Amino acid sequence: FWLKSSFSISRAIPEAAARSAPAAMPQNEYMELFRKRFGRRQNHEERLRKKEARKPKEDAKKSRKLRGIKAKLWSKKRYSEKATMRKRIKMHQEKDAKEKDADAVPKGAVPSYLLDREGVTRTKVLSNMIKQKRKEKAGKWQVPIPKVRAMTEDEMFKIMRSGKRKKKAWKRVINKPCFVGPNFTRKNPKFERYIRPSSLRFKRANVTHPELKATFCLEIVSVKKNPQSVLYTSLGVLTKGTIIEVNVSELGLVTQTGKVIWAKYAQINNNPEFDGCINAVLLV
Repeated sequence: FWLKSSFSISRAIPEAAARSAPAAMPQNEYMELFRKRFGRRQNHEERLRKKEARKPKEDAKKSRKLRGIKAKLWSKKRYSEKATMRKRIKMHQEKDAKEKDADAVPKGAVPSYLLDREGVTRTKVLSNMIKQKRKEKAGKWQVPIPKVRAMTEDEMFKIMRSGKRKKKAWKRVINKPCFVGPNFTRKNPKFERYIRPSSLRFKRANVTHPELKATFCLEIVSVKKNPQSVLYTSLGVLTKGTIIEVNVSELGLVTQTGKVIWAKYAQINNNPEFDGCINAVLLV
């Protein structure tokens, strides 16, 4: 009797403790909560500024100290950083240009050696590269559907139980349409976590050109961005608001320099899971 009662009491205590204990949170939430309640220390910005100022010297010291494979990896990383910085500086460089001033042009005949000097004002203009980049950056966020409804994991995935007794529940089947590239090789089914059913895979989309007011059935090249999550982007999930890359070589579009445009971005503006097809608007 005593053995039985002591066993039941000992089993009941952990259960009660588990019910009363709060749900465990990851450490970063505690840190954020502390920051919200008490703020940062008074000299936080100053310390951050000094740390940034010390960084070049610390990097130089590290470069001198490292040896072997670590030195090679470090120099490769530094080389890529410097290359990116040089590109950015080059993009923002201004160049000299000349503009004709109509008011300053003198009347009557002008000697040939003065034609280039008079009636011209020197100005600073940005290079074509930075202008193009600015246009692209401005147009990047101008999409037909700027906001979409957030989806839960239950909507996106279905739990697939595996194992001899169906106790393992780490596999997920995607409920939404998705795009899989032509060179995709499926993993061994035993180790495949995310399963994309063949019946929900799409290769083409009905893309509407907003200026031509015409719709074309074009091949999907890749999924650029899914607004729901980075994971869904990597899995190629196609939901409303997703930015896809489509093959526009059939349309015969060319750049200002005369080069053929092979692919352009388009945004999906319907719910493919309900309609059974993908309708998108070309971003021009």
